[in-house]
Amino acid sequence: MLTARTIKKVPEVTRSTASRAAAPSPSAPPDDVRSTPAIRAALLRIAGEYREMPGLRLTLPQAARLLGVDRSTCELVMTTLIERKVLKRAPNGSFIRR
Repeated sequence: MLTARTIKKVPEVTRSTASRAAAPSPSAPPDDVRSTPAIRAALLRIAGEYREMPGLRLTLPQAARLLGVDRSTCELVMTTLIERKVLKRAPNGSFIRR
């Protein structure tokens, strides 16, 4: 099962690396978990499913099972697709094509 933890690798900080680490620049863009290959693949897959089946209505648990990911990762994918105006949320909470 794909989880957010397996998607975003966080380097382990030790005392020797912590003392050498530079402070992040305020102008540096934050790490966006949506830019990982696994998330991009999930975004393309679920958008493709909705294109192939225009009447598709999925709840969050159904979408998570379809993608084979945990709930928080699925929520990130579905929210991103709503932001990109691919999907919208129906009054009953299911995700439908826009």
